[in-house]
Amino acid sequence: MTSTTAETTIVERETLHQLFEGARTTHRFTDEPVDLDIIRRAYEDLRWAPTAFNNQPLRLTVVAGEEARRAVVEHLMSGNQEKTLTAPLTLVAAYDPQWHEHMPFLTPGMPGLRENFADKPDARAAMGRDNALIQLGYLLVALRAHGLQVGPMTGLDPAGVDTAVHAENGWKTLAVINVGHAPDPEHDDAQHPRGGRLEFEHASQVR
Repeated sequence: MTSTTAETTIVERETLHQLFEGARTTHRFTDEPVDLDIIRRAYEDLRWAPTAFNNQPLRLTVVAGEEARRAVVEHLMSGNQEKTLTAPLTLVAAYDPQWHEHMPFLTPGMPGLRENFADKPDARAAMGRDNALIQLGYLLVALRAHGLQVGPMTGLDPAGVDTAVHAENGWKTLAVINVGHAPDPEHDDAQHPRGGRLEFEHASQVR
């Protein structure tokens, strides 16, 4: 059995640096367009990561049209509006309250899950939100792994965004994510100075 130490990891330290310590939230991007296929490939990777019962409640709305983008921006905090209007591409991350409908396909080894959750809307909402947020974390790392910069935001009116892009499917907004290829070198606010991070000793306990 091979142990993993600070010097020995399954993934190269350079790659981990690109995904975590070396990555920054980006607020202003260069205007290079983002191909939808990159978003598709990032999703293809994140979907293999674990969720409760493999319920996979995360849903993505790719805001590609100008009309849809302005409709979403209307429901963002003022500080998030301009940078979203100028981002190469914007994603709305949400969860599907009806995720249980897919359980026969997603978890065939546990028959009856769809029926068990059918009359439990509160439980579905809690599980949907919690697990979609977990998947949202996977998504940010996957987008970085495919070479994109990300600018996630929760400063918004979720119900308002839902009226703009989820009226037909009933998905529930969690966050808006601007994506691009690189921070704009001509914009002073493209990336903010790095904030502190808690050390393991300050964020953990052993019982």
